[in-house]
Amino acid sequence: MAARSSKSPEPEQTPQTIDTTSEQQPNPAAVRTQEYAGGEGWQVGQTAPSDAFRALDAAGTGEPTGPVVHTHPGGYARQIVAKGQVVTEGVRRELDAAEASAAEGEQG
Repeated sequence: MAARSSKSPEPEQTPQTIDTTSEQQPNPAAVRTQEYAGGEGWQVGQTAPSDAFRALDAAGTGEPTGPVVHTHPGGYARQIVAKGQVVTEGVRRELDAAEASAAEGEQG
């Protein structure tokens, strides 16, 4: 005699169908801005056209010194952004600080 299970059989699940006959338009508010490239340049959201470095103080303070250069200056340096990466607000602040420092050095 076969043992009977007191468990009721699982109901069959039918796959849900998706109605593809109606035309759905994408929600314009849901379009991601990252899908549109900002081009190459040094403004926020653009792609950096080259590497950007700034030398660090050799005295050991670690303070950035000198202008922004596009090849490693040798010694201690900080890479601000790599070629092909998106320029962020932080990168732009670093570039602006370097420009302000250079302008201050010319005046003083």
